[in-house]
Order: sequence, then structure tokens, then C-alpha cells
Amino acid sequence: MNKENKDRFYYNKEFLGSPEGRSIRLLSEYYGPLQRFKRNKIQDTIVFFGSARLKSTADAKQTLADAPSDISKDDRKQMETDLEMSRYYESARELAYKMTKWSKGLKHKKKRFIVTSGGGPGIMEAANRGASEADGLAVGLSISLPFEQSRNEWISNDLEINFHYFFMRKFWFLYLAKAMVVWPGGFGTLDEVMEVLTLIQTQKLRKQIPIVLFDSHFWNEVVNWEFLADKGVISRSDLDLFHISDTVEDAYKYLTKKIRATHLRGPNF
Repeated sequence: MNKENKDRFYYNKEFLGSPEGRSIRLLSEYYGPLQRFKRNKIQDTIVFFGSARLKSTADAKQTLADAPSDISKDDRKQMETDLEMSRYYESARELAYKMTKWSKGLKHKKKRFIVTSGGGPGIMEAANRGASEADGLAVGLSISLPFEQSRNEWISNDLEINFHYFFMRKFWFLYLAKAMVVWPGGFGTLDEVMEVLTLIQTQKLRKQIPIVLFDSHFWNEVVNWEFLADKGVISRSDLDLFHISDTVEDAYKYLTKKIRATHLRGPNF
């Protein structure tokens, strides 16, 4: 880099990393992803949320098979739970595959309803994997975290978009989303689904987005939706903001029907 460029603030890493450069960093996490989506002709997305901790069935079986004979009961129980929970990984992979095949059959100049995840392992990997196996694009909106893998191998070239700021990552999850599927997960998953429901409830997010919560047993155990409505802290009509599915086929039929009604014709066309 020549001295003239080095002296300019927009080439100065020390300045860009300083508190005074924060607004520039924020703008970079808006315009950078915008450029990437435009470059890849992506018009909109289907977002998959869910736990980063879930394994594929093959990996969970292998881990259990490789366990030493003197493993503790607690550790063995966790491995058995991991194997049980791996069904969500496989279901997410299958649904992402089916949605990608469906979207590729639509006749549009731009790429529509591209499967997008948080870019990491678990459900995020499963979603990107299913889309990739269907020969479609797979977007990963990853974030740099100290103790978590930031990307998975199934993200398409040029479509891993890494963020520093959580709220900018959340913006891009929602800005292009035309549907969401939420799988069992922990604090991050709960945060994401509740924020989306809040934005829709308060009409800060005005477009109609079909939301699928996968597995009624999990979601009804984690959140007592009826109790919230009975106590009047949410309206009973708020229960219509999402659909709970127990099978990939049900989720697929619901999503394709709603997307056709709201984004291929209708109010959001």
C-alpha cells in the first residue's frame, strides 16, 4: 500500500477498529451483504433457525459406537440424547432439500426463496447441506463467536457472510426472508423466534411471513402458548402467527402454499 492510501482514514485499520469508526463498521455490515446478495442475484430467502449443537444421525451413531466402555452414565445418556435429537438434523436437511428443489422449479430471473442459515453447525449445517444436495444455493449468515464454529462446509461459494454485530446479522435474516422454519434450539433460537413474533405483532414487520415451528412436543413443552393467551398477555389471534408442524411433508405443504399465496401473488407480490 502506498503512503497516500495508508494515510487515508478508510484504509487505516486502527481508526476503523476504534470507537470512532463504529458507524463505518455498521454501514459495512449493511452494504457488504447487500452487494453480495445482488452479485449472486438473490431476491429473497427462507430462513432456518435451530440449535448449533445437534449432530447428524451418522455422526451421533459413530460417537456412541466409539465411546469407551468405562464412559460415565451421564456421558452415555447425553450421547443417546444426541442420537435421539439427530432426527431434527435429518428433518431440516430433508426440508431444505425439498424447498430448494421447489424454488428451482419457479421461473424467475432472480433466485427466489434461497435457504439461509446462521452458517454454523447443527441445524444450520443441516439446512445448508440439504440446499447444497439439491444443487441450489446455500447462504450462511455467520457470526464470530469465541467458542463456536463460524461456518459449515455446505455454504455456497461467495455466500458465507460473516458478521461482528448480532443486530446487523438479525437485520439480514429478516430483510430478505419470505418464510422461516424454527427447529428445537436454545437461547439463541428462542431469542430469534420471539423477536420475529414481536416485530410481526407490533407491525414493525409488515410483510406476511409464514413461520413454522417444528415439533409440537418440543415447542409446547418450552412455551405454554395457550397459557399466555388465557392470561391475556398475548391476544388469542397471536397464536395464528405461526404454524406447528410435526412432519417434513406438513411443513413443506404449508410453506409452499403460503409462499404461493403471499409472495408469488397476493399482498407481497
